[in-house]
Amino acid sequence: MNQRLLVISPMRNESAHVERVALAMAAQTHPPDAWVVVDDHSTDDTREVLERLAPQLPFMTIIGAPQAVADGVTDRLAAAAAPRAFNVGLHSLQWREFSHIAKLDGDTELPPRYFELLLERFAENPRLGLGGGVRIERVGHQDKLERVPTRHHVPGALKCYTLKCFQDIGGMQERLAWDTIDEVYARMRGYETRAFPELVAVHHRPWGSADGVLRGRSRHGRCAYIVHYPLPWVALRAVKTAGMRPRGISGVAYLGGYLGAALRAVPQVDDPGFRHFFRRELRERARGALLLSLPMTGGSRRAERRS
Repeated sequence: MNQRLLVISPMRNESAHVERVALAMAAQTHPPDAWVVVDDHSTDDTREVLERLAPQLPFMTIIGAPQAVADGVTDRLAAAAAPRAFNVGLHSLQWREFSHIAKLDGDTELPPRYFELLLERFAENPRLGLGGGVRIERVGHQDKLERVPTRHHVPGALKCYTLKCFQDIGGMQERLAWDTIDEVYARMRGYETRAFPELVAVHHRPWGSADGVLRGRSRHGRCAYIVHYPLPWVALRAVKTAGMRPRGISGVAYLGGYLGAALRAVPQVDDPGFRHFFRRELRERARGALLLSLPMTGGSRRAERRS
């Protein structure tokens, strides 16, 4: 099958990073067939930098987002500004002519063989419907790896869908928690979702810094409520989150975001099938983690030695 790749990048005020991101796109061994950059009313020179680099990026198109995407927003992630801008880019061309549709954030730099290797993964596994890499954050002279459950979650900055999967899940929803909702629906429809640890991109903006770290923790708690995480799971997650900076209060913010959403009756995914499927997955993951944590029996040790 002929693979045709469409990449869409919602961007706002990315002038500090966008040149590295764009040059990394120019250096791809398998460049996209089309790269649509949606400038969401940047107040810096993001667009000017891209226009200067345009001769090196013949597959790039720059368009502007409608004012409604950026107008009066204080927490852009909570307002789903990125998927709204993504859909603006999607509908700016004949997107059904592509075999794969990807989202790339404006602060995420790809290694040269990223798309070549990712498209190979899709070709090798016809069941793979949603895939992508993982990210590191450069902190001084150290690289900090973003840890994700690779069989369940692909970072929102690096998602790539097959056309059929994208259509079967109804596209990208313009709501908070979209990047969990799409994965669950993909698995409900029989697709595999996978993040590949060998495909490592560089994230140049510190995680959670765009709208404040604590606001981000609270937002993640609100996402957990929207997608029907049960309270006991959230409480355990809050304990783990408490170990992140700022320590202690991060867990409080996460749990507070979940409870606050429940008290305000924030709309959840209104699909009993989604809730049932997702909670069954959580139970299976919890059982798997419990089995891995149990001491091995003598028989298990002998079986392991034989293997």
